[in-house]
Amino acid sequence: MTPKLNQNLDEKVRFLAAPGVLAPDETPASRETHMSWVFLTKELVFKLKKPVRHSYLDFSTCSAREVACREELRINQRLAPGVYLRLVRLTCEPGGGLCLDGPGETADWLVVMRRLPAEFMLDNRIRAGAATPAGIARLVEHLLGFYRTALQDSLTPEDYVDRFRMQLTENRKTISLSRFAIDHGRAHAVMDRLDVRLSELDDVIRQRVSEGRIVEGHGDLRPEHVWLGDPIRVIDRIEFNRDLRMIDPFDELAFLGMECAVAGANWVAPILIRAASDALGAPPAGLIDFYTAMRASLRARLSLAHLLDPQPRDPAKWEPQAERYLDQAACALNLPRRQAP
Repeated sequence: MTPKLNQNLDEKVRFLAAPGVLAPDETPASRETHMSWVFLTKELVFKLKKPVRHSYLDFSTCSAREVACREELRINQRLAPGVYLRLVRLTCEPGGGLCLDGPGETADWLVVMRRLPAEFMLDNRIRAGAATPAGIARLVEHLLGFYRTALQDSLTPEDYVDRFRMQLTENRKTISLSRFAIDHGRAHAVMDRLDVRLSELDDVIRQRVSEGRIVEGHGDLRPEHVWLGDPIRVIDRIEFNRDLRMIDPFDELAFLGMECAVAGANWVAPILIRAASDALGAPPAGLIDFYTAMRASLRARLSLAHLLDPQPRDPAKWEPQAERYLDQAACALNLPRRQAP
């Protein structure tokens, strides 16, 4: 991010976080993520995308962020109807100040969402010990209805297998960096075992594509994106890269189950996979474990990648988090888990 872009972003964040800007007589809570700033009022959520560029997305221009905001609004209507409400322009007025939907030049775009009560988010339910098998059963039924009518694509088997190969290469490149204080011997063992498993399952994965089992799914199905109120809502589908939404439903469900296990609820994954197997047909042997380990190693890589930022947020958080994900990968691959310190 260039200094000019950073300065402009800082100005926008200060403006949006100021009292009374987003709601009368309210000072919003603000949260920074890897790709956005989020501002929360009592009733609404306002999301501002950062002007960042990565290999998998480009938000570096205002026009690119507008496209991403419009796509986010569009694709989230299926799984979260009534939550994604509209877009708002952030404008630069003639006097130099910022305004919401003013007559001046568009400086940025905000996605406006209805705020959902946080206590019903699945990650919070797990932390509170309030998640139940009945709630997970409702969730998987909601997701299965979505998968049954999700769009398919002309994805080729070779393209799909190549995606796993490229992901493994990227995972190994980041996780292997000696600067990270992790168990590198175990990390290499996980990467090596995944290489072997991908070779063993090559024909199986290709067959999944040929049978039309790859659909346009969510792309980032984690507990913090699942709201277990009535009716269930699943938010934050990946909007910036459609290829990342083209996925085997069992891959998504294995991902969600793995994330729940990291959060302390390892009983969730069997419910998800059993219900999906009953509805969609049981997946081939070994595929769920492979998907689980792939997702866990990806999340380990993304955790460590935060430390490559010039000014990482919460720097003490990422290496222990990466180790927890490597624990999940090792378990799925029948490798020894690390010894507790």
